[in-house]
Formats: sequence, structure tokens, C-alpha cells
Amino acid sequence: MPPSRGASALTCLTGLPQVALVQWTESVGLTLVNRDLTSMQLRTPSGQILTYCILQTFPFTSESKRMGVIVRDESTAEITFYMKGADVAMSTVVQYNDWLEEECGNMAREGLRTLVVAKRALTDEQYQDFENRYNQAKLSIHDRTLKVAAVVESLEREMELLCLTGVEDQLQTDVRPTLEMLRNAGLKVCLKYYEHEFVELACQCPAVVCCRCGPTQKAHIVKLLQQHTGRRTCAIGDGGNDVSMIQAADCGIGIEGKEGRQASLAADFSVSQFKHIGRLLVVHGRSSYKRSAALSQFVMHRGLIISTMQAVFSSVFYFASVPLYQGFLMVGPCSCTVEVCSWWCRVPRVTSLLSSRYATVYTMFPVFSLVLDQDVKPEMAMLYPELYKDLTKVRPQLGIKGENGGRSLSCKTFLVWVLISIYQGGILMFGALVLFESEFVHVVAISFTALILTELLMVALTVRTWHWLMAVAELLSLGCYVASLAFLNQYFDVPFIMTVTFVWKVSAITVVSCLPLYVLKYLKRKLSPPSYSKLSS
Repeated sequence: MPPSRGASALTCLTGLPQVALVQWTESVGLTLVNRDLTSMQLRTPSGQILTYCILQTFPFTSESKRMGVIVRDESTAEITFYMKGADVAMSTVVQYNDWLEEECGNMAREGLRTLVVAKRALTDEQYQDFENRYNQAKLSIHDRTLKVAAVVESLEREMELLCLTGVEDQLQTDVRPTLEMLRNAGLKVCLKYYEHEFVELACQCPAVVCCRCGPTQKAHIVKLLQQHTGRRTCAIGDGGNDVSMIQAADCGIGIEGKEGRQASLAADFSVSQFKHIGRLLVVHGRSSYKRSAALSQFVMHRGLIISTMQAVFSSVFYFASVPLYQGFLMVGPCSCTVEVCSWWCRVPRVTSLLSSRYATVYTMFPVFSLVLDQDVKPEMAMLYPELYKDLTKVRPQLGIKGENGGRSLSCKTFLVWVLISIYQGGILMFGALVLFESEFVHVVAISFTALILTELLMVALTVRTWHWLMAVAELLSLGCYVASLAFLNQYFDVPFIMTVTFVWKVSAITVVSCLPLYVLKYLKRKLSPPSYSKLSS
């Protein structure tokens, strides 16, 4: 229930249980009026104000799993040490009782977050002795942390058990459907709520639960899974104690919750609700992976195909150091050999613009437009999370199988694109050398025009769902090349470009370089269609 009074005092509290307890005490008449670093004020149901002076505070740590405070009642001058923490940590410091363990178990079975509260009255002499030892420990140069912890533990003995609290930590909406979606997508879920770390169990079971783990232990579990399975891990958390785990994982997702934004600030991705994780992974994650794979493969193909053409060109002319399409940095005096100079120097030196424009103006927009491609609609990816399994690499040694054998970017796909680049580069260069007639400048015009058309057609054949910006990118690139021919008429044989001979030669080379690949792609889709094509059909 939201606080009606003392709302400013709640800003000094951290964590859901603390806020819930303060709000509950207010509902029964005991209100927290003010809380700062040195004092605290409470209002009783009768309206009396109780003022306490805060003498010492002992913050929560993942190792001790408890926190405490020493206060002095201003009206009675009584000094009291209060402590609260997890039942496993408090059961050893409170006086013997026969109900704590049973009641903790009952609350835990109801899904409540339990806290044990205890106190110990201190005399002035006891507190002065503690304060002296505590200050000396904090001034120690060696083993300061251990000495401070030992002094504090001297107070944690035979404490009076006050109460056991249980706070309901409700799940966010659609948590169960989201977990089912991730399971259907082939992702294994590990909820960290149990003490023991069973790596074998984590590898064999679809879900593993670990509890009462500190930040270091959570990060250690993530590293164990990475080392023993070799798989990518994704850590999801909403609190400050999840930061180490999130940073240790390959991918960290932070949820902005009531316990602050530490997790979301330390994570790679931040969401407001747990239910958004499903869409983040099966829609955006899947699309981002496939688009990045296509983009990287085309960037590699764009550079390798022109390198193949250069290699073929150099081999024909006895490996002379003559570039086919010169770059900006290679503009200068002629460096051709005597045998080749009579051929090459007929091509003006400003053809150095070609290779640079090929990678920027002529082919950049279509290649980068692949980031807009999608094989299925987001609604379909959410409805069939099994499509995410297509991204899984086949690993027989771990018993992990991808549905269609693999990832969009792997050594296999890299080799395929290398072979495609070599094939197309060889066809383009050999075709231009075979079909040109008397002028060597025709080789540059034929090969470069066929190269531009081949790259544009390859992008078009790869697209699965056309976006209007993709069509604009294709037409814009083709228009830029045609327009540049008019501006570079002194660098091309314009009368030859306007002839039917030039058109059919360029068309023939382009068809030979692209048509076999299209036929192979068509046969593959017919004989072994991907999962998304089955859904679309």
C-alpha cells in the first residue's frame, strides 16, 4: 500500500522488504516520521514522538546476509542493538527457540521473502568497549575487513528473537508465458535461488533453481556454465546484487524494478518488464543476428569479388603490378611495364575513381539496406518461438541440435561466400577479357558495369521481404552509375557504351555470373525449405 505520510523518509530505505515493512507499520499506527544518517523519529498510535540517535550502522553484505544498527533512545538513554537478516544467518545468533525454523519453512512454501529480526540491550560500558575496539579495527592497516567483522560478531551473540516477517514479492505480469516462450525457443532457464551449484544438472535439465546466492556466487555460476558447456549465456536481473552476474554473462539484461536501476545501468539491454524479454530475444535478437550476418557477408563479398578480378587481370598480364581499378592513393605517374603500357595507358588515369566509387556511391546503399530485411513478421516470430532454434549451431558432443543445421554466420557460410566471390569475380574478368575487341578501355567499361549490376542483383536475390527503402537504394545506386557515365564521358568510350554490342556483352556476363547461383538457391529452397518459408506458405 502506498504511504500516506512520511513519504520522504522512505527515500532513505533500499529494497522491497524494507519499504513494505515501513508501510505495514504505518498501517497499524506506527509511522516513520524522519530518518537521516544520525537520527530517526517514530510516531506512536497515541501521537507520541519517539526520537532515537543512531550510533552505529552495519550495512548488509552478501557474505553476512544480515544488517544491524545501534540506537539510543533519547527519552530513556537505553542503548539497543537491532539486527535483521536471512533465517540461515540469524538462526545461529539468536537464543534457542523451537518455532523459527518451522515458521520460516511455512512462509517459504507460500513464496514469501522472510526476514528474522532480533535485538540485544547494551549497557553504556558495553557500548564504550565495543566502540573502542570497533574504531581500532577500522584504523588497522592489515586485515582491516576481517578485524572489523570480528568486532561486530562479538555483539551477535544470544540475541533476543523479536519477530519473523514475510513479504510477498509478486511476479510481474506474463512471467510464466515468457518463460514458456524462451523454453520453446530452445533457451535453458536457470533461476538462481538454491545454494548448490550442479553443473551436470544444469547441462541436462531444462531449468535449474539456485537460491540464497551472493553476487559473487551468481557470477561464478555464470562462469561455470560458460566453461563447462561452451555456450553463450544471458543473465537477467533487477537488483544491485545481480550486477556481477550480468557483467559476467555474454549478454546482460537489466530490469528496472523497485530496487533501483543498478542492474539496468550495468546491463547491455534494459527493459521495464520481464515480459519484454521474450520479444527482445525471439524478435529483435533473431532479426539482428540474421541481418548482421547478411550485411557482413555482403561486405566481404563486395571486397573479395573485386580482388578476384584484380588477381585474374594480373595473371593474364604475367603478374605485372598494374591495378585494374586504381584507388585515390595510386594516382600518379605511370608505373606500367613497357609491354603493358601500350594497352593500359589508353585508359585515363582518372579511372582511379572507379574502385572508390564502387564501394561507396554505387553499392553502399543496397548493401546496407539489408538491415531492413526480415524473413518473418514480428508477430509470427512471437507466435512461433521455435524459429529461434534455427540459430543454434549443431554440437553433437553436447547433444545440442539445430533444426536445420545451423547458424547464418559460420565457417561454412564464410566458405560458401568465398567460393561465390571467386566464381563471380572470375566470370566477370574472364568474360570482359574474352568479349572486348580492339580497345582495352572496353575491358574496364564492360567489367565494371557488369560488376555493379552483379552486386545489385545479388542484393535483390538475397532479400526475403522487400521494403520500399530497399527498392529506392537499388534504383538510386543504378541511377548514380548511369548518371556518372555522362559526367565521365572523357574516361569511357561513350560511343561504345551506347551500342547494342556493349549492352549484350554486359548482360551476358552478368547473367552467367548470377543465374547459376539463383538456380541453386531456388533448388535448395524447394528441396530443403527453411522453417520460416513453411510458415509463410
